[in-house]
Amino acid sequence: MGKIYQLKREQQLYCDIQTAWDFFSSPNNLSRITPEEMGFVVLSKLTEAEIYKGMTIDYTVSPVLGIPLRWQTEITEVNYQKSFTDFQKKGPYKLWRHRHEFIPNQRGVMMIDTVDYELPFGIIGQIAHGLFVKKKLNTIFNFRHQVLEQLFNPLR
Repeated sequence: MGKIYQLKREQQLYCDIQTAWDFFSSPNNLSRITPEEMGFVVLSKLTEAEIYKGMTIDYTVSPVLGIPLRWQTEITEVNYQKSFTDFQKKGPYKLWRHRHEFIPNQRGVMMIDTVDYELPFGIIGQIAHGLFVKKKLNTIFNFRHQVLEQLFNPLR
């Protein structure tokens, strides 16, 4: 069994719960909050306005050296306007589980991302995590934070 890592981020959004939910529950918005150099493209033709349990979404992503990888996630849990979880079915990780939580408060909505992930290849994966994977994930989530600040907190 390899090592399971966790990345956790919180961000205050100055909007109502419906606005936050509508944005994050639409897979088509994923590319807006992912750095362009990741080459992130949603391949699935998504006609549904919103995610649902059992929904699968196919992407290509180029996290290393511009090499495109296929990635498929499944929405494994949806708790309307509270949380949802996507789970990697196929892709670069041995495990990828991303829980999105939305907690209304006096200022709007506190959004919490919790990603549990494990790399393949045992000790080699652990070395890769230390050398570049952890940094890359932090870069992606930092970019996401900045974009969300511009979208939801423009006057702050």
